Amino acid sequence: MRIIADLHIHSKYSRAVSRDMTPENLDIWAQKKGITVIGTGDFTHPRWLEELKEKLEPAEEGLYRLRKVPNQVFNNDSLTRNESQKPQGAKNLVWDFSTRFLLTVEIAVIYSKGGKVRRIHHLVFAPSFAAVDKINKKLSKIGNLASDGRPILGLDSKELLKIVKDADAQAVLVPAHAWTPWFSVFGSMSGFDALEECFEELAPEIFAIETGLSSDPAMNWPVPALSGIALISNSDSHSLRKIGREANVFDCEFSYQGIMDAIESRDQKKFLYTIEFFPEEGKYHVDGHRDQKHFQDPAITKQHGGRCAQCGAKVTVGVLSRVEELASKKVPNQVFNNDSLTRNESQKPQGAKNLVWDFSKRIPYRSIVPLEEIIADICGVGVASKRVQSMYEATIAQFGSEFTFLLDMPIEKIIHYDAALAEAIRRVREGLVHLTPGYDGEYGKVGIFALEDRAGFIKIQEKQQGLF
Repeated sequence: MRIIADLHIHSKYSRAVSRDMTPENLDIWAQKKGITVIGTGDFTHPRWLEELKEKLEPAEEGLYRLRKVPNQVFNNDSLTRNESQKPQGAKNLVWDFSTRFLLTVEIAVIYSKGGKVRRIHHLVFAPSFAAVDKINKKLSKIGNLASDGRPILGLDSKELLKIVKDADAQAVLVPAHAWTPWFSVFGSMSGFDALEECFEELAPEIFAIETGLSSDPAMNWPVPALSGIALISNSDSHSLRKIGREANVFDCEFSYQGIMDAIESRDQKKFLYTIEFFPEEGKYHVDGHRDQKHFQDPAITKQHGGRCAQCGAKVTVGVLSRVEELASKKVPNQVFNNDSLTRNESQKPQGAKNLVWDFSKRIPYRSIVPLEEIIADICGVGVASKRVQSMYEATIAQFGSEFTFLLDMPIEKIIHYDAALAEAIRRVREGLVHLTPGYDGEYGKVGIFALEDRAGFIKIQEKQQGLF
């Protein structure tokens, strides 16, 4: 059974998050996207936790589903669950509460260590509400958990890890968006150079990091400090339409522990691949200076002493620069060949059994462009336009889910539906896209068609009486 999991989202109780991020709406949009398991987010927030306990019921071990309420109707006009009020064209949507929820939260910690102020974000996965209650009881003595769905605590990362593991041995901590400049374990502005610097003797408890939107697995593979560490990807979504923009794909035991074991083992038969943004689309991919609307390559930043080549102000050093910096750092006693990408077994340091010395445990990945963005590119209009939204809903109704369409549907079948969409999907799958990198908090841009391409396809569509 293929399991697609997005384990990092936020609830309506987090800052700058849509009020539509409710359990009911998440259930429906997960099914539209093709997500099997979605994180709850924000389990430290008292009101959100109360809502989760009220609305979720146990399913498989460590997973939950919406509690069934007869003839339930939801407020959002297009998200009703009463069969008679199902949106027109939504015949293929699943209305059987099939989405599973896994208890998650993102926690921000701020503290001083090594002569530097650290601002680090971590994901916590919990196997039960009992474990959540224990974690929250400890954290409530440190900070105000009701202030935000993603609490900010004056707490060392190592101490947070202790609290998590003391609450339940199966609970897991994963450094969130590990390369983001300002708020991550490896970030250029406040991060560390190795997990051991952050977690000290507890570092072996960390078996995964979240790569974030501005990096992909291939960027992380050359970093010696990540030998033996699994790379996971999630959406960090603040709205319903953004869930699943990155995700993880498993074929494992359908349970909390089955998913955690698949991640930790990096077994390619259980952890099939991750679904990725093109990292250039992330908003911290390259170095840049937003005030000047200027971005630059890592080499240019080095030449200018960390400053903007246009105005001389300090730039925000992006993920690409930081990855390159840590890729050049050698782990003690670790010997590499071929630019740090391959390792000679005979040179493996004694006691280094957990290091990866071949490619067999590198989880593959597939880069996508969200369907709404693809349609918007074809139409030459904004993602929020009625034209794009209408085509998105019609395509989901026709093919079942966004991931089924983006990942599985043969191009030959899509051609019969719409020629332009088929060509766009082909180009995305083959990586034939135009990328303008993001920087200093500005998202990058992905282009699929040039203007002349788009004009030609529109003429074809008119002849075919296409859907655009």
